[in-house]
Amino acid sequence: MTTIPAEPLVIAIDGPSGSGKSSVSRAVARSLGVGYLDTGAMYRALTWWCLERGIDLTDQDAVARASRELPLELGTDPASPGVTVDGTAIDTAIRESRISEAVSHVATNLQVRADMQHRQRALIARIALAQGGVVAEGRDITTVVAPDAEVRVLLTASEEARLARRSKELHGDAGAAAVEATRAQVVHRDARDSTVSQFIVAADGVTTVDTSDLDFEQSVQAVLAVVAARGERV
Repeated sequence: MTTIPAEPLVIAIDGPSGSGKSSVSRAVARSLGVGYLDTGAMYRALTWWCLERGIDLTDQDAVARASRELPLELGTDPASPGVTVDGTAIDTAIRESRISEAVSHVATNLQVRADMQHRQRALIARIALAQGGVVAEGRDITTVVAPDAEVRVLLTASEEARLARRSKELHGDAGAAAVEATRAQVVHRDARDSTVSQFIVAADGVTTVDTSDLDFEQSVQAVLAVVAARGERV
């Protein structure tokens, strides 16, 4: 395990779908021995909650009310970051296609975003204090939620690489049919989400890490190198 600094370290990682930010973020958190926060899971959990309760996702006010009432608990262990809503473990459920295809309706709701961003800031502060640091990943993290994070990274990859990765994850292969079936969950979702969030081009002070030609371990090491370059020796 890598030694972490005495002061809580906040690492913010954003990027488009399929860039590897979730798996890489968990590995970075494990390497540094700090906590982990998957903010994307928060939007997925709300989507699941709304669908379970029969809430119309296009009714923005109703979804915003559901967001404020959402009884959500997130695990912060990067080895096992559980997601629980009202006592029900939904780790697997929020990764189903029906959630992936619907989550943009929730994620582009500006009232929901404001509520979630408030929750995320509180969680980042709490986790960092309790565990000596946190790797927080997801939309708006580098620009809106944690613009003062010690390390801010935009993890990206070519569209071809992102589609291939997500296809292997969802369908077990990266053939033409699997890639096309995955396109709506990657390219189309990013296009919708980009109307309310900046995650395609790095903002000022955010370091871009392109993983198109990197394997998983190389991607992790590339992010750790950014941490080191910021003076937090890894």
